Amino acid sequence: MTDPAASATKATRTSVPPTSRPATQPKTARDWCQLLAEYRDPNAARSLFELTVSLIPFLLIAAAAWWAMSFSYWLTLALSLANGLFLVRLFVIQHDCGHRAFFRHKGLGDWIGRGLGVLTLTPYDVWRRTHSLHHATSGNLGRRGIGDVQTLTVAEYRARGIWGRLSYRLYRNPVILFGFGPIYLFYLQNRLPIGLMKAGWRYWTSSMATNGAIALGLGLMLWFGGLAPILLIFLPTTLVGASLGLWLFYVQHQFEHTYWADNENWQLHEAALQGSSHYTLPAALQWLTANIGIHHVHHLYSRIPFYRLAEVLRDHPALRHAQRLTIRQSLHSVNLRLWDENTKRLLTHAEARALYS
Repeated sequence: MTDPAASATKATRTSVPPTSRPATQPKTARDWCQLLAEYRDPNAARSLFELTVSLIPFLLIAAAAWWAMSFSYWLTLALSLANGLFLVRLFVIQHDCGHRAFFRHKGLGDWIGRGLGVLTLTPYDVWRRTHSLHHATSGNLGRRGIGDVQTLTVAEYRARGIWGRLSYRLYRNPVILFGFGPIYLFYLQNRLPIGLMKAGWRYWTSSMATNGAIALGLGLMLWFGGLAPILLIFLPTTLVGASLGLWLFYVQHQFEHTYWADNENWQLHEAALQGSSHYTLPAALQWLTANIGIHHVHHLYSRIPFYRLAEVLRDHPALRHAQRLTIRQSLHSVNLRLWDENTKRLLTHAEARALYS
Protein backbone atom coordinates (compact mmCIF):
# COMPACT_ATOMS: atom_id res chain seq x y z
CA MET A 1 0.00 0.00 0.00
CA THR A 2 1.08 3.56 -0.63
CA ASP A 3 1.66 5.72 2.44
CA PRO A 4 0.28 9.21 1.64
CA ALA A 5 2.54 10.92 4.15
CA ALA A 6 5.58 9.09 2.81
CA SER A 7 4.55 9.94 -0.75
CA ALA A 8 4.24 13.63 0.14
CA THR A 9 7.67 13.56 1.73
CA LYS A 10 9.16 11.86 -1.30
CA ALA A 11 7.53 14.35 -3.65
CA THR A 12 9.40 17.22 -2.03
CA ARG A 13 12.81 15.64 -2.49
CA THR A 14 14.96 17.03 -5.27
CA SER A 15 17.80 14.50 -5.26
CA VAL A 16 15.66 11.73 -6.75
CA PRO A 17 12.62 12.34 -9.00
CA PRO A 18 9.39 11.13 -7.35
CA THR A 19 8.53 9.05 -10.41
CA SER A 20 11.63 6.92 -9.83
CA ARG A 21 10.21 5.57 -6.55
CA PRO A 22 7.98 2.48 -6.58
CA ALA A 23 4.28 2.92 -5.83
CA THR A 24 4.26 -0.15 -3.58
CA GLN A 25 6.54 -1.35 -0.82
CA PRO A 26 9.04 -4.06 -1.78
CA LYS A 27 7.81 -7.54 -0.86
CA THR A 28 11.15 -9.26 -0.29
CA ALA A 29 14.53 -8.39 1.17
CA ARG A 30 16.04 -8.68 -2.30
CA ASP A 31 13.52 -6.12 -3.57
CA TRP A 32 14.55 -3.76 -0.78
CA CYS A 33 18.17 -4.16 -1.77
CA GLN A 34 17.39 -3.13 -5.34
CA LEU A 35 15.42 -0.10 -4.16
CA LEU A 36 18.18 1.09 -1.82
CA ALA A 37 20.71 1.26 -4.63
CA GLU A 38 19.63 4.87 -5.29
CA TYR A 39 21.12 5.95 -1.95
CA ARG A 40 24.56 4.50 -2.54
CA ASP A 41 26.47 7.46 -3.96
CA PRO A 42 28.54 9.40 -1.41
CA ASN A 43 28.94 13.15 -1.59
CA ALA A 44 32.63 14.09 -1.37
CA ALA A 45 31.98 17.44 0.33
CA ARG A 46 29.67 15.85 2.89
CA SER A 47 32.16 13.04 3.56
CA LEU A 48 34.98 15.54 4.14
CA PHE A 49 32.72 17.53 6.45
CA GLU A 50 31.84 14.43 8.50
CA LEU A 51 35.50 13.46 8.73
CA THR A 52 36.44 16.98 9.84
CA VAL A 53 33.77 17.27 12.56
CA SER A 54 34.85 13.87 13.89
CA LEU A 55 38.64 14.05 13.70
CA ILE A 56 39.20 17.68 14.78
CA PRO A 57 37.16 17.39 18.02
CA PHE A 58 38.90 14.08 18.76
CA LEU A 59 42.33 15.70 18.45
CA LEU A 60 41.28 18.82 20.38
CA ILE A 61 39.88 16.79 23.28
CA ALA A 62 43.07 14.70 23.36
CA ALA A 63 45.13 17.92 23.44
CA ALA A 64 42.92 19.33 26.21
CA ALA A 65 43.38 16.13 28.20
CA TRP A 66 47.16 16.43 27.85
CA TRP A 67 47.03 20.07 28.95
CA ALA A 68 44.86 19.14 31.96
CA MET A 69 47.54 16.74 33.23
CA SER A 70 49.44 19.78 34.53
CA PHE A 71 46.79 20.47 37.17
CA SER A 72 44.18 17.66 37.33
CA TYR A 73 44.56 13.99 36.51
CA TRP A 74 40.84 13.53 37.14
CA LEU A 75 39.91 16.05 34.45
CA THR A 76 42.37 14.37 32.08
CA LEU A 77 40.72 11.02 32.74
CA ALA A 78 37.21 12.43 32.26
CA LEU A 79 38.13 14.03 28.93
CA SER A 80 39.81 10.84 27.76
CA LEU A 81 36.80 8.69 28.62
CA ALA A 82 34.48 11.08 26.78
CA ASN A 83 36.79 11.07 23.78
CA GLY A 84 36.13 7.35 23.40
CA LEU A 85 32.78 8.31 21.84
CA PHE A 86 34.51 10.28 19.09
CA LEU A 87 36.79 7.29 18.55
CA VAL A 88 33.68 5.19 17.88
CA ARG A 89 32.59 7.74 15.27
CA LEU A 90 36.01 7.61 13.61
CA PHE A 91 35.77 3.81 13.54
CA VAL A 92 32.44 4.00 11.73
CA ILE A 93 34.03 6.31 9.14
CA GLN A 94 36.84 3.78 8.75
CA HIS A 95 34.12 1.15 8.40
CA ASP A 96 32.45 3.13 5.60
CA CYS A 97 35.79 3.51 3.84
CA GLY A 98 36.12 -0.27 3.90
CA HIS A 99 32.74 -0.59 2.17
CA ARG A 100 33.68 2.10 -0.40
CA ALA A 101 30.75 4.08 0.95
CA PHE A 102 32.63 7.21 2.01
CA PHE A 103 34.39 8.25 -1.20
CA ARG A 104 33.89 7.12 -4.76
CA HIS A 105 37.66 7.06 -5.23
CA LYS A 106 38.73 3.73 -3.78
CA GLY A 107 42.36 4.75 -3.16
CA LEU A 108 41.38 7.87 -1.22
CA GLY A 109 38.96 5.94 0.97
CA ASP A 110 41.51 3.19 1.60
CA TRP A 111 44.26 5.54 2.72
CA ILE A 112 41.94 7.49 5.00
CA GLY A 113 40.80 4.15 6.42
CA ARG A 114 44.41 3.08 7.00
CA GLY A 115 45.17 6.33 8.80
CA LEU A 116 42.13 6.02 11.02
CA GLY A 117 43.09 2.40 11.69
CA VAL A 118 46.09 3.65 13.67
CA LEU A 119 43.78 5.62 15.98
CA THR A 120 41.29 2.75 16.30
CA LEU A 121 44.08 0.14 16.72
CA THR A 122 42.60 -1.79 13.80
CA PRO A 123 44.69 -2.82 10.76
CA TYR A 124 42.50 -1.55 7.95
CA ASP A 125 43.12 -4.12 5.23
CA VAL A 126 42.80 -7.04 7.64
CA TRP A 127 39.61 -5.69 9.12
CA ARG A 128 38.13 -4.88 5.70
CA ARG A 129 38.64 -8.47 4.55
CA THR A 130 37.26 -10.13 7.69
CA HIS A 131 34.36 -7.70 7.79
CA SER A 132 33.44 -8.51 4.21
CA LEU A 133 33.35 -12.17 5.25
CA HIS A 134 31.03 -11.18 8.09
CA HIS A 135 28.64 -9.56 5.62
CA ALA A 136 28.83 -12.57 3.32
CA THR A 137 28.15 -15.14 6.05
CA SER A 138 26.12 -13.36 8.74
CA GLY A 139 23.40 -15.65 10.08
CA ASN A 140 24.82 -18.75 8.38
CA LEU A 141 25.16 -21.58 10.89
CA GLY A 142 27.52 -23.42 8.57
CA ARG A 143 29.98 -20.53 8.22
CA ARG A 144 30.53 -19.18 11.73
CA GLY A 145 33.88 -18.14 13.12
CA ILE A 146 35.09 -14.94 11.44
CA GLY A 147 33.76 -11.51 12.31
CA ASP A 148 30.96 -12.71 14.59
CA VAL A 149 30.11 -13.36 18.23
CA GLN A 150 30.29 -17.09 18.90
CA THR A 151 26.73 -18.43 19.06
CA LEU A 152 25.75 -22.06 19.68
CA THR A 153 22.46 -23.71 18.92
CA VAL A 154 20.58 -25.39 21.76
CA ALA A 155 21.44 -28.79 20.29
CA GLU A 156 25.15 -27.94 20.03
CA TYR A 157 25.24 -26.72 23.59
CA ARG A 158 23.45 -29.80 24.93
CA ALA A 159 25.86 -32.04 23.04
CA ARG A 160 28.85 -30.51 24.83
CA GLY A 161 30.37 -31.90 27.98
CA ILE A 162 30.58 -30.02 31.24
CA TRP A 163 33.80 -28.18 30.32
CA GLY A 164 32.52 -27.27 26.89
CA ARG A 165 29.36 -25.81 28.39
CA LEU A 166 31.34 -23.96 31.05
CA SER A 167 33.71 -22.42 28.49
CA TYR A 168 30.75 -21.19 26.44
CA ARG A 169 29.04 -19.72 29.50
CA LEU A 170 32.25 -17.91 30.42
CA TYR A 171 32.69 -16.60 26.88
CA ARG A 172 29.14 -15.21 26.80
CA ASN A 173 29.32 -13.80 30.33
CA PRO A 174 28.96 -9.98 30.09
CA VAL A 175 31.98 -9.38 32.31
CA ILE A 176 34.18 -11.48 30.04
CA LEU A 177 32.58 -10.46 26.74
CA PHE A 178 32.49 -6.70 27.30
CA GLY A 179 35.24 -6.39 29.90
CA PHE A 180 38.09 -8.61 28.71
CA GLY A 181 36.80 -9.03 25.15
CA PRO A 182 37.74 -5.52 23.97
CA ILE A 183 41.18 -5.81 25.61
CA TYR A 184 41.89 -9.07 23.81
CA LEU A 185 40.42 -8.02 20.48
CA PHE A 186 41.86 -4.52 20.08
CA TYR A 187 45.10 -4.73 22.06
CA LEU A 188 46.14 -8.32 21.27
CA GLN A 189 44.27 -10.04 18.41
CA ASN A 190 44.42 -7.05 16.06
CA ARG A 191 48.21 -7.04 16.23
CA LEU A 192 48.30 -10.08 13.91
CA PRO A 193 46.18 -10.88 10.83
CA ILE A 194 44.12 -13.47 12.70
CA GLY A 195 42.02 -15.46 10.24
CA LEU A 196 44.25 -14.42 7.34
CA MET A 197 47.63 -15.71 8.51
CA LYS A 198 48.24 -17.54 5.21
CA ALA A 199 46.37 -15.16 2.92
CA GLY A 200 49.38 -13.23 1.66
CA TRP A 201 51.70 -10.33 2.31
CA ARG A 202 49.04 -7.61 2.07
CA TYR A 203 47.48 -8.48 5.41
CA TRP A 204 50.80 -8.88 7.20
CA THR A 205 51.85 -5.50 5.83
CA SER A 206 48.60 -3.97 7.07
CA SER A 207 49.09 -5.41 10.56
CA MET A 208 52.78 -4.63 10.90
CA ALA A 209 52.50 -1.11 9.46
CA THR A 210 49.64 -0.31 11.83
CA ASN A 211 51.59 -1.78 14.75
CA GLY A 212 54.63 0.29 13.80
CA ALA A 213 52.59 3.51 13.64
CA ILE A 214 50.98 2.76 17.01
CA ALA A 215 54.40 1.99 18.54
CA LEU A 216 55.75 5.28 17.16
CA GLY A 217 52.84 7.21 18.66
CA LEU A 218 53.29 5.54 22.05
CA GLY A 219 57.03 6.17 21.90
CA LEU A 220 56.45 9.88 21.33
CA MET A 221 53.99 9.99 24.23
CA LEU A 222 56.58 8.34 26.49
CA TRP A 223 59.31 10.71 25.29
CA PHE A 224 57.36 13.89 25.90
CA GLY A 225 55.11 12.93 28.81
CA GLY A 226 56.25 9.68 30.39
CA LEU A 227 53.71 7.03 31.41
CA ALA A 228 51.01 9.49 32.46
CA PRO A 229 49.56 10.24 28.99
CA ILE A 230 49.51 6.54 28.13
CA LEU A 231 47.71 5.62 31.35
CA LEU A 232 45.39 8.62 31.45
CA ILE A 233 44.75 9.39 27.77
CA PHE A 234 45.62 6.53 25.40
CA LEU A 235 44.30 3.59 27.43
CA PRO A 236 41.00 5.15 28.66
CA THR A 237 40.09 6.53 25.24
CA THR A 238 40.83 3.36 23.30
CA LEU A 239 39.26 1.09 25.93
CA VAL A 240 35.99 3.06 25.99
CA GLY A 241 35.93 3.11 22.18
CA ALA A 242 36.64 -0.62 21.98
CA SER A 243 34.04 -1.53 24.60
CA LEU A 244 31.32 0.62 23.01
CA GLY A 245 32.22 -0.69 19.58
CA LEU A 246 31.95 -4.31 20.73
CA TRP A 247 28.63 -3.58 22.45
CA LEU A 248 27.21 -2.02 19.30
CA PHE A 249 28.36 -4.97 17.20
CA TYR A 250 26.79 -7.36 19.68
CA VAL A 251 23.33 -5.78 19.77
CA GLN A 252 23.29 -5.41 16.00
CA HIS A 253 22.95 -9.18 15.60
CA GLN A 254 22.16 -10.66 19.01
CA PHE A 255 18.46 -10.16 19.70
CA GLU A 256 15.53 -12.50 20.21
CA HIS A 257 14.09 -12.69 16.69
CA THR A 258 17.33 -12.48 14.77
CA TYR A 259 18.18 -14.72 11.82
CA TRP A 260 20.16 -17.95 11.73
CA ALA A 261 19.82 -20.75 9.19
CA ASP A 262 21.81 -23.76 8.08
CA ASN A 263 23.92 -23.41 4.98
CA GLU A 264 21.33 -25.09 2.77
CA ASN A 265 18.48 -22.74 3.70
CA TRP A 266 20.43 -19.55 4.31
CA GLN A 267 19.49 -16.52 2.20
CA LEU A 268 21.85 -13.53 1.97
CA HIS A 269 19.27 -10.75 1.75
CA GLU A 270 16.93 -12.26 4.33
CA ALA A 271 19.86 -12.61 6.73
CA ALA A 272 20.78 -8.96 6.14
CA LEU A 273 17.29 -7.63 6.86
CA GLN A 274 16.06 -10.02 9.55
CA GLY A 275 19.39 -10.69 11.23
CA SER A 276 20.38 -7.07 11.82
CA SER A 277 18.70 -4.74 14.28
CA HIS A 278 17.54 -1.14 14.10
CA TYR A 279 19.06 0.07 17.37
CA THR A 280 17.15 3.21 18.33
CA LEU A 281 19.32 5.67 20.25
CA PRO A 282 18.92 9.26 21.50
CA ALA A 283 19.89 11.82 18.86
CA ALA A 284 23.26 12.65 20.43
CA LEU A 285 24.30 9.01 20.66
CA GLN A 286 23.04 8.34 17.15
CA TRP A 287 25.29 11.15 15.89
CA LEU A 288 28.31 9.97 17.88
CA THR A 289 27.83 6.42 16.62
CA ALA A 290 27.31 7.69 13.05
CA ASN A 291 23.95 5.96 12.52
CA ILE A 292 25.52 2.51 12.82
CA GLY A 293 22.43 1.47 14.77
CA ILE A 294 20.49 1.55 11.49
CA HIS A 295 22.21 -1.71 10.85
CA HIS A 296 19.52 -3.59 8.95
CA VAL A 297 19.67 -0.99 6.17
CA HIS A 298 23.47 -1.09 6.21
CA HIS A 299 23.52 -4.87 5.78
CA LEU A 300 20.95 -4.70 3.01
CA TYR A 301 23.13 -2.24 1.08
CA SER A 302 26.55 -1.66 2.60
CA ARG A 303 27.56 0.95 0.01
CA ILE A 304 25.17 3.54 1.50
CA PRO A 305 27.14 6.25 3.39
CA PHE A 306 26.27 6.42 7.07
CA TYR A 307 24.95 9.96 6.69
CA ARG A 308 22.27 8.75 4.25
CA LEU A 309 20.93 5.91 6.42
CA ALA A 310 18.53 8.20 8.29
CA GLU A 311 17.34 9.47 4.91
CA VAL A 312 16.39 5.90 3.98
CA LEU A 313 14.28 5.59 7.13
CA ARG A 314 12.54 8.89 6.43
CA ASP A 315 11.63 7.77 2.94
CA HIS A 316 10.59 4.24 3.87
CA PRO A 317 8.59 3.91 7.13
CA ALA A 318 8.48 0.13 6.80
CA LEU A 319 12.23 0.01 7.40
CA ARG A 320 11.90 2.54 10.21
CA HIS A 321 9.79 0.06 12.18
CA ALA A 322 11.59 -3.14 11.21
CA GLN A 323 13.76 -4.94 13.77
CA ARG A 324 13.56 -2.06 16.28
CA LEU A 325 15.63 -2.57 19.39
CA THR A 326 15.50 -0.12 22.28
CA ILE A 327 18.25 0.39 24.84
CA ARG A 328 16.17 -1.47 27.44
CA GLN A 329 15.60 -4.39 25.09
CA SER A 330 19.28 -4.49 24.21
CA LEU A 331 20.18 -4.92 27.89
CA HIS A 332 17.89 -7.94 28.02
CA SER A 333 19.52 -9.40 24.92
CA VAL A 334 22.73 -9.99 26.90
CA ASN A 335 21.02 -13.02 28.46
CA LEU A 336 20.00 -14.50 25.08
CA ARG A 337 22.77 -16.96 24.31
CA LEU A 338 21.41 -20.05 22.52
CA TRP A 339 19.77 -20.27 19.10
CA ASP A 340 16.76 -22.56 18.99
CA GLU A 341 16.34 -23.98 15.50
CA ASN A 342 12.77 -25.07 16.25
CA THR A 343 11.27 -21.77 17.45
CA LYS A 344 13.72 -19.58 15.46
CA ARG A 345 14.61 -17.51 18.52
CA LEU A 346 17.58 -16.71 20.69
CA LEU A 347 16.92 -18.13 24.14
CA THR A 348 18.29 -17.73 27.61
CA HIS A 349 19.75 -20.81 29.26
CA ALA A 350 16.69 -20.95 31.52
CA GLU A 351 14.32 -20.87 28.54
CA ALA A 352 16.28 -23.63 26.83
CA ARG A 353 16.10 -25.79 29.95
CA ALA A 354 12.36 -25.20 30.24
CA LEU A 355 11.79 -26.22 26.62
CA TYR A 356 14.11 -29.21 26.43
CA SER A 357 14.60 -30.54 29.92
